[in-house]
Amino acid sequence: MAVETFAPAKINLTLHVTGQRADGYHLLDSLVVFADVGDIVRVSSAADLSLSVSGPRAAGVPCDYGNLVMRAARLLAPGRGARLALEKHLPTASGIGGGSSDAAAALRALVDLWGLRMPDVSALLTLGADVPVCVQPEAQRMQGVGEHLTRVPGLPPIWLVLANPGVAVPTPSVFRALARRDNPPMPRDLPRLANAAEFAVWLRMMRNDLEAPACAIAPEINQTLRALDAQSGCLIARMSGSGATCFGLFADPLLAAGAARALTAAHPNWWVASAGLVA
Repeated sequence: MAVETFAPAKINLTLHVTGQRADGYHLLDSLVVFADVGDIVRVSSAADLSLSVSGPRAAGVPCDYGNLVMRAARLLAPGRGARLALEKHLPTASGIGGGSSDAAAALRALVDLWGLRMPDVSALLTLGADVPVCVQPEAQRMQGVGEHLTRVPGLPPIWLVLANPGVAVPTPSVFRALARRDNPPMPRDLPRLANAAEFAVWLRMMRNDLEAPACAIAPEINQTLRALDAQSGCLIARMSGSGATCFGLFADPLLAAGAARALTAAHPNWWVASAGLVA
């Protein structure tokens, strides 16, 4: 038996840092969506647990327990075997949850393959703060350290252009550079907005509190944001997660595709993709 699952890119449309616990973990309030670009995870029955990595973004991705996919399999069923194959299309360590989404996709596939139940949120958090939200890839509000998840239905149709300038921005360094850690959360009730333009106006009133410190560490991020914002039809440009991937929000898929082509032509060394949202 073999099972294939899709590991979509996780996009933080907003990311408010609202506090820090005594154990050092930061408290967040984030509106998360998933783009229809991503990696592919395939699993099949085997006596031993193994992982192979292929695809255009496979370079440097570990095949041992340094990979969250392997750790996810061990968490689900220590001692059980499976042949895991990861096809990498997303850049690593780039603020779009590639490793976390891969781990969540592997869990979904292995739950199916082995006939088991998904671990609870507290167990998933041992793999990383983004893993729980990636288990069910749909629009969600993520709060706390990633354990409080609320579905957000009814977002207007939007399309994204994702751009990564190819710089590594260590997440701990970005958090250390925060000016303050007790920023206001999003409103208690998120609005229902009719279209992408209204949604972009609302997003402009929200924040990614990690964007400024990340730009200070890696000025290439600011260049990426400016390049996205300059594209015809871009309603807002913002960084996702702790960077360095940024997104531009569009109301029309043709405009998004055109912007992606223009960015690729102007910056051939960047990773660029146009995407809709996972339904």
